[in-house]
Amino acid sequence: MEKQVLESSEERTFQYQDSLPSLPVPPLDESLSKYLDAVKPFLNQEEYQRTEDIVKKFENGIGKELHQKLLERAKTRRNWLEDWWLNVAYLDLRIATQIHCNMGGPGPYIEHYWPPKDGTQIERACINTWHTLNYWTLLRAEKVAIERSGNTVLDMNQFRMLFCTCKIPGVTRDSIGSYFKTEAEGECPSHLIVLCRGRVFAFDAIHEGNMVTPPEIFRQLTYIQKRCHSEPEGPGVAALTSNERTKWAELRQYLIDLDPKNLTLLEKIQRSLFVICLDDSSPHATPEDYTELTRLGLTGDPTVRWGDKSYNSIFFSNGTCSAFCDHSPFDAMALITMLSYVEKKIIENEGKWKGSDKVRDIPVPEELVFTVDQKIQDEIGCTKELYYKKVSDLQLVNYAFTSFGKALIRKKKLHPDTFVQLALQLAYYKCHGRPGCCYETAMTRRFYHGRTETVRSCTVEAVEWCKSMLDPSDSTYQQLQLMHQAFAKHNKMRKDCENGKGFDRHLLGLLLIAQEQGLPEPELYVDNAFTASGGGGNFVLSTSLTGYTRLSGSALPMVHHGYGFFYAIRDDRIIVSCSSWKSCPETDAEMLCRTVFQCFQDMLQLTVAAQL
Repeated sequence: MEKQVLESSEERTFQYQDSLPSLPVPPLDESLSKYLDAVKPFLNQEEYQRTEDIVKKFENGIGKELHQKLLERAKTRRNWLEDWWLNVAYLDLRIATQIHCNMGGPGPYIEHYWPPKDGTQIERACINTWHTLNYWTLLRAEKVAIERSGNTVLDMNQFRMLFCTCKIPGVTRDSIGSYFKTEAEGECPSHLIVLCRGRVFAFDAIHEGNMVTPPEIFRQLTYIQKRCHSEPEGPGVAALTSNERTKWAELRQYLIDLDPKNLTLLEKIQRSLFVICLDDSSPHATPEDYTELTRLGLTGDPTVRWGDKSYNSIFFSNGTCSAFCDHSPFDAMALITMLSYVEKKIIENEGKWKGSDKVRDIPVPEELVFTVDQKIQDEIGCTKELYYKKVSDLQLVNYAFTSFGKALIRKKKLHPDTFVQLALQLAYYKCHGRPGCCYETAMTRRFYHGRTETVRSCTVEAVEWCKSMLDPSDSTYQQLQLMHQAFAKHNKMRKDCENGKGFDRHLLGLLLIAQEQGLPEPELYVDNAFTASGGGGNFVLSTSLTGYTRLSGSALPMVHHGYGFFYAIRDDRIIVSCSSWKSCPETDAEMLCRTVFQCFQDMLQLTVAAQL
């Protein structure tokens, strides 16, 4: 009896899933007034007047009807947005999602136990993989701690997607295959996939009921690497995942028609725990400059990444590593939580394996040999050529700002995330001479299957402050007052968004109801103000805080003339990853990042000057 009590007093990872509140639909008038406020910085008086009329007309006319229908939909669903969002934001996209939507980040281990060092690739891959497998075991046993915001329980559903999950291309819409099961739910696939020199291998992580140990993983990976380095390269089928989606769907079908065995192999990759990528490059990396490691993690050799897999664990030849993920099944925080666990374990064990060196008699890895013909080989060649052409256009920097971090910002009683967002607004204004519409991710995980809402950081208040900072006739006191107003506005918006009171997802819902009913697109969405302020995926600044740990990550810009801007805030530093496209003459990621760093200093100066 006592044992029973003990067990039940420990929270299980997914135990509150059924009691989380449903995602709310905010009141229509509130969403529309927030929208009007958000478009102001991008319109002159006359344009604003016109947009205001359109919004009022919408609110009293078609908008009202659409809102009622959305409320109806929300009555029968715990999350009215979930399937819509998955489709619109990810699965309906036809562009090459591996390039434009995947996310990734460098392993921070170079800052402590694993500085770049040749000859360490396999050894480190084993230890890292082993800790990741332990996390999988904890998740299956529901022993991963439930995340909270203050006292509020957060939805944990995304964690199921870290393992055994893969996107499957479709001709008009992709789908997600997720094969993870907790112990209570039943059997879960337990094999790993290894990509190396254009070839694909698989081995099981469980042998006779017990997990493989680092020395055993070492034996498997060494076997694979030796074979790949002494035999001809494989066809590099993995590269096909980097195609535009319809093209990849058609090629995948072609592969299956060529030989039904190919389907078995594809399904084996889809169902696998995750993918280990052995990459021959040796990216330069230091704690102050992660640029090359981040760039190669996101846009390295396509034959050793399975772009559709929810987690690719990349190990480079010099012992550096990187994560690379399909974005559709989860947002970055789930991944960061898992990788923080792995990093903590690596530090606890000083980057070594301290257990037994005994290696059991495990079967050697199996090679997944695809049947390919000349057409597929040619297609792989074309795909690689196109891929390298696209990614060579990417400008990406990932630098550490080391003058100060969270500790000092908090001491000034400022919110660290808002501090970075406002510095970015000021920097964009300085570089481009106009306000930059900005998407910041807020997390709605306090609701059932909640994912994200948009915080539109480019507020009237932020722009007023930017103008003041660039006006030599304004007093420091004036600049400080305006800065505090901009902070207050941003903090309120973030809070609203986290509590289901944002407006972007609501507006999307109303548009989708209209589409489902076969109604014409309401004027609000065709209005120039909608696009100019970032609506419809037109944000010039695509940004997100990746948290307050050593883990940082990044993704590419949302639009051709835009930037990707991602940052991790630590006690003593701020790590920023900024990307843009070289083929766009007006953007420059290096310049924007350097300017942001300067703005950090300027903002701190302002708080210091005010105290004098």
